[in-house]
Amino acid sequence: MSLNRRQALLATAGLVTVADLARGGRVAAAVPRAPVLRGIAMHGEAGSDPDAIHRRYAREDAPKGGRLVQGVLGAFDTLNPFVVRGLAVPGARQFLHETLLQRSYDEPFSLYPQIAAGLEVPEDRDWIIFHIDARARFSDGQPVTARDVLFSWELLRDHGRPNHRSYYRKVVRAEALDGRTVRFDLAGAQDREMPLILGLMPILPAHAIDTARFEETTLTPITGSGPYRVGEVKPGESLTLVRDPDWWGAGLPVHRGLYNVDEIRFDFYRDANTLFEAFRRGLVDFRVETDPAQWANGYDFPAAREGRIRRDTLKPGVPKGIRAYAMNTRRAVFSDVRVREAIGLLFDFEWTNRNLYAGGFERTASIFEGSELSAIGRPAGDSETALLTRAGARVRSDILDGSWRVPVSDGTGTDRRRLREAIDLFRQAGWDLSAGLLVNRETRSPFTFEILVATREQERLALTFQRMLRRVGIQASVRNVDAVQYDRRVRDYDFDMIDYRWWTISLSPGNEQAFYWGREAGRTPGSRNVPGIDDPAVDAIVAALVEARTRGELVDACRALDRVLVSGFYWVPLFHQPAQWIARWSHVGVPAESSVFGYLTETWWRQQP
Repeated sequence: MSLNRRQALLATAGLVTVADLARGGRVAAAVPRAPVLRGIAMHGEAGSDPDAIHRRYAREDAPKGGRLVQGVLGAFDTLNPFVVRGLAVPGARQFLHETLLQRSYDEPFSLYPQIAAGLEVPEDRDWIIFHIDARARFSDGQPVTARDVLFSWELLRDHGRPNHRSYYRKVVRAEALDGRTVRFDLAGAQDREMPLILGLMPILPAHAIDTARFEETTLTPITGSGPYRVGEVKPGESLTLVRDPDWWGAGLPVHRGLYNVDEIRFDFYRDANTLFEAFRRGLVDFRVETDPAQWANGYDFPAAREGRIRRDTLKPGVPKGIRAYAMNTRRAVFSDVRVREAIGLLFDFEWTNRNLYAGGFERTASIFEGSELSAIGRPAGDSETALLTRAGARVRSDILDGSWRVPVSDGTGTDRRRLREAIDLFRQAGWDLSAGLLVNRETRSPFTFEILVATREQERLALTFQRMLRRVGIQASVRNVDAVQYDRRVRDYDFDMIDYRWWTISLSPGNEQAFYWGREAGRTPGSRNVPGIDDPAVDAIVAALVEARTRGELVDACRALDRVLVSGFYWVPLFHQPAQWIARWSHVGVPAESSVFGYLTETWWRQQP
């Protein structure tokens, strides 16, 4: 891009004044501390020019208009997604609330201008300055100012979700340099990801939020600056978002080909079968399939046979994440690692996959499954071993040398070898099989626990596992509760075992790993450390992960973390889909290519609005 064109763009965004341009395009002497950038990457440099960006996963000339209806299993009771209390509408936040910078889904972790038109950051990343776009407005017409940015930081630091509180407390000092410029001091944080995390901070209006009541559930919409506003709210039934005709960001390059429909509606269903029937009848526009048996055999109906329903199989380039039976180690029954490993031996994936899921799932072993970040099958190199040593990590020898594999059964559902291995581990931990029951050697109390579930699919799998556990005398009960109670009990760690899915891990893991596995997170209600992992080595390795300066250092830290977690046997690893399965009515248009992260509904459009 030419210097003159860049100057003009910066002036339009409010980064430089006309007087600055007259001086040759230099920003006033009191402001600059580093060159003004229009993108930032976790490692290396951002890969695109934000003004000429073309996202291969978006169609820039996509038709505008129409409505997209999404079916959601469960319920909602709040429109505030930024706090722990209540059930928010999944996926709605991105359409209502903008962040300072926006992510590119073609790169591991790169951010580009949104509310912030530019940024300054030194090489050591000990501070960051954001320049707010002079055009940025909330949906009520009020401008986005430095005051709103500082207010959002303080609000989420003190009253937000546990991950926000943890992240934003790393800021030493925050100040407004002027009405549209904000500086965050990160000295001593030792966290190279923090500038990017601040870039992804949602910006909320200081003039429209009551701080004292922010943590309460509410069905009153929170004013945002995004492409949509809340249109209609039917509590527990549906939420309708409508396009903001005055959205300030419609012309930004990073938004080309995005947010194409005029209306987005989230319809809620209590039962998975009812939701599938609603899709078949055309009441819901698309469906993200999670049942391989249904994907293989459930779409033999007229609309599918006639081509009015399209089915897409996408293979994202990110790790698969992990779904598992998480054991709450805060409970005494799961405090011994030998017990946890034994319970994992009792789950027969091969039998379950064949009989319940038509063989459509693949077994999960690593938190970074399907990527170079996984430690499974890879011996630890010298630099990774040194990191594990510095962290004081306890890693089993077979996990360290890469020879350990997730247990494989004979597929009969009655694998005697696995059964003997499990019973031996239970004996080592002080549990004996007596008269058909597994009992504690000292107290003679039976081995019992509850598997908490919230859907029929979870219940079916839990009942299958219950029968497998019964073979060694474990009395496991299965309790199915509604979505609200399930959310509350998981939030408060009031469970023994749950069927849990951690968020998909990105290609550039960072601070969220502390929220998933860190000691402080495990003591904070609402975190994703649901097993209650309490290992200083995990914290030390996560600290090394977020401070990694090269891709090699990041890979070493991720593999070290993987080995420590696998060695702890905190969960019974279940399975993952080999691909994303999307079924959609033919009037829903999608780009020819998908992003590295898979499907993105904001890139879709209505064929005939």
